[in-house]
Amino acid sequence: MLLSAAMSFTEWKILKPPVFIGLGNFVAMFKDKIFWLSLYNTAYYTFLGVPIYLVASLLTALLLNRGSKSMPIYRTIYFMPSLTPAVANALLWVWIFHPDFGLANVALYKLGLPAQKWLFDAGLAKGCLIFMGLWGIGQTVVIFLAGLQGVPVELHEAAAIDGDSNQQRFWRLTLPMLSPTIFFNLVIGMISSFQVFATAFIATNGGPEDATLFYLLYLYRNAFQYFKMGYASALAWALCAIIMFFTWVQFRVARRLVYYEGEETR
Repeated sequence: MLLSAAMSFTEWKILKPPVFIGLGNFVAMFKDKIFWLSLYNTAYYTFLGVPIYLVASLLTALLLNRGSKSMPIYRTIYFMPSLTPAVANALLWVWIFHPDFGLANVALYKLGLPAQKWLFDAGLAKGCLIFMGLWGIGQTVVIFLAGLQGVPVELHEAAAIDGDSNQQRFWRLTLPMLSPTIFFNLVIGMISSFQVFATAFIATNGGPEDATLFYLLYLYRNAFQYFKMGYASALAWALCAIIMFFTWVQFRVARRLVYYEGEETR
């Protein structure tokens, strides 16, 4: 990290000694249209994908939070896809979204709908990658499930005696008690989404028309394709600053929205 911080103030093309240029890389960054495009693509993926993943994970955890004897089997089934390596996962979905023989277009054909280009369509590619991310929500589901099972049963019983419906208990009891878990998954999910790389690198390589050129993929290109190690280091530290800023904002907001049992209400 210290080396990359030092390199961010240099022009270093690996084969030649680094040359100190001060803030030159950071100035060039703000003038770089591809930098802003990659930042927009990443922000789009983060601020649309993370809420979808959180809601899907919470709904799945609610379905799995039951006392059925076969429930451990279902929990295992829902968790297993998250263990799939990123490369295998991406290749599977590339096949599903293939415009000629993919299962997605086969399903559209059965429904009488026109075929789509999916990953080869600039307007659909980011949405496809967000949908692909649903395959790996198993770990988040497990965390939500643990949070749900940590809600005291006696509180639900007391609320039921008072006449609260299941919906009322969810909004007034379960969700506030689950707010620390939601906050944790939100922070981790946002940090991870800002660093999305493997899926886009394998499935689209930033295309079509740079629609899926995410920040980390652009950083990778500068470092290992263009051999601009100094500029890539500056990009890395800019990403670090962006992630720290949004994490700080979430912690500030959490002071008012997150409830911890035993704490005095603010």
